[in-house]
Amino acid sequence: MSEEQFKAHEALVKELNDPTLRAEYARAYDNYKPGIVARVLGYILVGSGTLVYGKKPSYAKFKAIEVIARIPYQSWEVATYTLLTALYSNEERAIELTKTSQFSREAQDNETMHVVVLAQICKRLKCNGLFRHTLIPLVFALFYFWTIYILYMLSRRAALELNYLFENHAYHQYSQFLKDNGERLRDTPVYSDFLVYYGRNPRSEYELFESIRNDELVHRNRSIRELQAKKA
Repeated sequence: MSEEQFKAHEALVKELNDPTLRAEYARAYDNYKPGIVARVLGYILVGSGTLVYGKKPSYAKFKAIEVIARIPYQSWEVATYTLLTALYSNEERAIELTKTSQFSREAQDNETMHVVVLAQICKRLKCNGLFRHTLIPLVFALFYFWTIYILYMLSRRAALELNYLFENHAYHQYSQFLKDNGERLRDTPVYSDFLVYYGRNPRSEYELFESIRNDELVHRNRSIRELQAKKA
């Protein structure tokens, strides 16, 4: 992510702390209806997570979510370069693929920050079980990577819509976590060298999770804007 792109993203994330602005930003895609393929896969994806980690948001559940959340962006980038190898002579298609690849790289950096910081919090709180919170997400991530890769190759729309559904789920989970634990989170400081390296400096866990919630909303909306840009 370039410095200019980083600054633009961080400025938007801060703006979305305002409830009115956030509601307005979210409203544009709150009622978006993905196609049947994305809905079925999204139901399986979210349902599997709920089965393993429960409905209630938690630190450990968020760590698993963030391990998986990075995967579509990594998979898209590989898929776009695969397609560009065959479609480089189609300039319009090459531009479309390159824009998605750029979005993928930006989102990967952001989601990597989420999972590294959450892993440190889980380590401190001793909610970092080897099987349930490490091996299961990693195995699922491997399967998910190739599923998304194939899906993107067959239907870019379905791949982006599936990401919309997953990021929408993450957004609402973080929103609920902030609502349920706001007072405690405001009184809990957060320490992370990776956060400093990334360039984000929250003063408390509340500010951290507030910013992550906003990140997920931005990713959710942009997934659909990528599709709409194709139509423009």
